[in-house]
Formats: sequence, structure tokens, C-alpha cells
Amino acid sequence: MAHESDGAAQAEIRTPDPSTLRKAIAASAIGNMTEWFDYGVYAYTATYIGEAFFPSDNPTASTLGSLLVFAVSFLIRPLGGIVWGPLGDRLGRQRVLATTILLMAGATVCVGLLPGYATLGILAPILLIVLRMIQGFSTGGEYGGAATFMAEYAPDRKRGKYGSFLEFGTLAGFTLGAALALIAEAAVGSDNMAAWGWRLPFLVAAPLGIIGLYLRSKLEDTPVFRECAAEGKIDERASAHFKDLLRYWKPLLLLMGLVVTLNIVNYTLLAYMPTYLENEIGLSSKASLILIIIGQLAMMVLLPFSGAWSDRVGRKTLWWISLIGLFVMAIPMFQLMTQGFVGAVIAFAVLGLLYVPQLSTISATFPAMFPTHVRYAGFAIAYNISTSLFGGTAPAVNQGLINASGDQLFPAYYMMAACVVGAIALLFVPETRACSIRGRGIPGVDTKPQMEPVSAPG
Repeated sequence: MAHESDGAAQAEIRTPDPSTLRKAIAASAIGNMTEWFDYGVYAYTATYIGEAFFPSDNPTASTLGSLLVFAVSFLIRPLGGIVWGPLGDRLGRQRVLATTILLMAGATVCVGLLPGYATLGILAPILLIVLRMIQGFSTGGEYGGAATFMAEYAPDRKRGKYGSFLEFGTLAGFTLGAALALIAEAAVGSDNMAAWGWRLPFLVAAPLGIIGLYLRSKLEDTPVFRECAAEGKIDERASAHFKDLLRYWKPLLLLMGLVVTLNIVNYTLLAYMPTYLENEIGLSSKASLILIIIGQLAMMVLLPFSGAWSDRVGRKTLWWISLIGLFVMAIPMFQLMTQGFVGAVIAFAVLGLLYVPQLSTISATFPAMFPTHVRYAGFAIAYNISTSLFGGTAPAVNQGLINASGDQLFPAYYMMAACVVGAIALLFVPETRACSIRGRGIPGVDTKPQMEPVSAPG
């Protein structure tokens, strides 16, 4: 009878009902949406922020100061991963994620409320840097935790489908930030936008954070983590946890290699592209912003289908399609962009379509590279180190290479080089489609695919 009772308890832990699963997906996605909403708003109001916090007779110097502050959040992200990741493995995913979304949303709202240089003097840019550091620190735990949370709630055979909604939140946040910046400027005019209008989009982070915090606080921790904790397989001491984590140096390095590709392509297409279209192609700021919004909306539509496809053909198959496609099409598409707005729309659509197979499978692929007891830390640390080095720096590297060489195709070359790095890493990554991610075994190596139909929600 005791054995039957234990089995029933395990079954209850393992199978969340459809309503709980939907809430877990929403809770994960809205945190990622809040994170990328901040990046989108900041990127598209950087000029106004520079004027408010870095006054100068040289507009370029003001904008540069703002962009350097933007980069600060990326530099601090590895520290956030080192702190939040191990805590998420020892204390639970849910408790850490409730904290990170509160810090992230609060800091974003404070940026919108912070008085400028005219009021606070040198203290204004200092406080802005502090707020960006808080955002970067919280983001270091947010992304890896949200992906882990979603992957551990999703059924093994539908992890790609459900995991894709995390990146739906990514693009939704970035698109919402860009759209609100565009709407605010149209509503209040350029002069008022520079004076105070740029602050309005930042304040929207408050309701986003409140909704995300509510959803996360109402959920239990993931079934996978609760099962591991119930079996006594969680490291209680930090020293034991780091010792265990170092045993998995190979997936740490492989994940960093995949993230090199992911982030160089991501930040080139989504963060740097407006600057490229304006400076190198001659499009207006509004035209380039509209182009990006349209492209991102199209990518959002395709993400769930691509994620579900990975459940059928495998994550690695989709990654190979993306890597080879981007390598082959990068130069032709950047050449097409020089032909004007229509050419730029087509080129961005093609590159975005080829990027979707990577983006849609992050939550299904990366968490499954580690066993449960080090999953949050392994993902957060490796991801954020690689992002710090190759993500936030991508816009500056692209522009610097163009300025130094005069060759407008350097972003294409950079993307191609990144695809080569990702391809080398992908060769050694095990396929984890339909594999269990429970316990202390490595998915795809110690656990094999469950190909028979199983009872699962959704």
C-alpha cells in the first residue's frame, strides 16, 4: 500500500493539469517579455536618454554615452547567472524567478522616473548605470530560469511546442517596446519626446512586472525539481553544487558555442538592424522601425509551429537547417537590403525565417543539456558569459568593422563566422527530442527518447 501511495504521489508530481501548464507557460513568457521590453524601449529611445543624462554639444557623444550604459547590463549578466543559477538549483526555480522579475520591472520603471542631468548633475548618469546594473543582474537569472521552468513543466514529447512560447515572449516584449516608442513619438511630437515623452514606455514595465509576479507566485515549483528534491538529489551546500557543476564542463562549453551563433545573429538582426538600415542603407528611423516590427510579428507567428516541428524531427535537425541557411543566404540578403525598403523587407524576412528554428528551440534544447540538480546554474552561467561577450557587443562590432573597412557586408561575414562556431558545437550536442529531463542523468545520453504515446496535457 505504501508503494502504491508513493507511486500515486510521483504521478501527481509528474503530470500538471492543463490549466497549471498554461499558467506555467504564461508565467515564464511574461518574464522574458518584460526583460526584452526593457531592451526594446532602451534601444529605440537611446538618443533621447543620451540627451537627458549625457548632455553634450556633440549629439554623437551623448548617444554613445547612452549606448555604453546599455552595454553595462550585459557586462553584469554573468554575475547574475553565477548568483541566481545556483540558488535556483538549491532553493527552487519559482522562488528565484519571482525575485528576478520584481527587480527587473522595478529597475525599468525607475529609469523612466529618474531625473536627468539638469536636475541631479553627475549623479543622474551614475544612478542610471546602477539601474542598468540591477537590470543586468536580474536578467542573468531570469532567462535561464524561465527557460528551465518552462522546459521542466512541459511534457517531454511536447517540450519544443511549449518551449517556443518563451521566445514568443521575447519577440513580443521587443516589439512592444519598439511599438510604444514609435507611438509615443507620434503622439507627443519630437520636442516633447526629447523632453519627457521617452519616459512613458518605461512605465509600462510596472503592470507587466505585477502580472508576471502574480502568475509566478501562484505556481508551485516545477514537477521535475520537486521530484528531484523529494528524492534527496538536490545539493544542499553551495560548495557541493559548484563541484557537481564543474563535472559538466563539456555541455557548458557546447552551450556557449551555440549561444555565440544565437546571439550574434539575434543582436545583429534585432538590435543592430535599425542602425544599419539608417546609417548604411539610408532608410528613415520610422521606416526601419516599421520594418523590424513587421518582421518580428511574422517571426512570432512561426515560432510555435517551428517548436512543434522540432518535437517531430529533432532539435538538431532544425539547428542544421538554420545554420546552413544563414551561412548561405547572409551575403545575398545583405546585398538585397541595399536596394531599398522593399528589398530590405524581403531580406529581413528571409533571415528572420532562417533564424526562427534556433529561436524556437532554445527552451527545448539548452535546459536539456544538463541534469536537474545543475540545470539552472549550467544554463544561466554558460548562456550569460557567452551573451556578455558576443551578444551585447554585436552592434558595436558590426558598426566598428564597417567603419574600419568601408564594407557594408561585414554583418553578413560576422553572422557566417558565428554559424561556423555553432556548427562545430552542434556536432557534439546529443539529440534530446522526447528524452526525459528528470533526475541526475544527462538527457539524450543517460536518458533515451520516449517514443510511445504518453498521457500528457495539451
